[in-house]
Amino acid sequence: MTTPILEVSDIQKYYGNKGNITKAVNRISLSVCKGEFVGIMGASGSGKTTLLNCISTIDTVTSGKILVEGKDITTLRGKQLSAFRREKLGFIFQDFNLLDTLTACENISLALSISGIKAKEIDERVQAIAGALNITEVLEKYPWQMSGGQKQRVAAARAMVTNPDLVLADEPTGALDSRSSHMLLDMLEELNQKLSATILMVTHDSFTASYCRRILFIKDGKIFNEIRRGVKSRKEFFEEILEVVSVLGGDTHDRM
Repeated sequence: MTTPILEVSDIQKYYGNKGNITKAVNRISLSVCKGEFVGIMGASGSGKTTLLNCISTIDTVTSGKILVEGKDITTLRGKQLSAFRREKLGFIFQDFNLLDTLTACENISLALSISGIKAKEIDERVQAIAGALNITEVLEKYPWQMSGGQKQRVAAARAMVTNPDLVLADEPTGALDSRSSHMLLDMLEELNQKLSATILMVTHDSFTASYCRRILFIKDGKIFNEIRRGVKSRKEFFEEILEVVSVLGGDTHDRM
């Protein structure tokens, strides 16, 4: 295995004060190597989203280190932090987070424009990623003119167009119908396999998780279990996920 792109070392995230402390993340360590597709599962309140928020720098850790390509991102502030988010990370959110006043093309290219990339290269990169995700026909449309599936693929294109070191997906299928979910997951799998995109995805849905190659299960702010797909079919992996989920407990979905 190659050197990890992401190394999470003994991080903790506490909320509250001395009289009432909640340990949302309790001494978690993990690593993700280039080209991996890793899922994080757990019931509501398990700490999985807080963990992703810390890795994405949306939230700060109470203690511990998070290294991306060997750099401790918990020490970044101000312009350094903004540059890191823009250049190193790609985000795919459950609610798309597209800007309603911009077309799909403008939403996708915004981060490139901010980075000062020349217009010709921006157009080439936007056209390439739009072609890969089958959204060329909506590039001039606004979010309100698109279906949920189209908006999520535009959001994925926006995440991928900067060629980030790490793509972070937070319940990416949560707002989609079954057909759109299948399309998005097929797309993420293809990005992972064909472009070696490194993806870390939080989900509480067993079907969605079955697309990953490795899954970390979180319970009460700690890593409860880890499984790998290996040579198993996706259906076999799905069934193995369900077995762990049944032991883990909580609100997870099962559909295959």
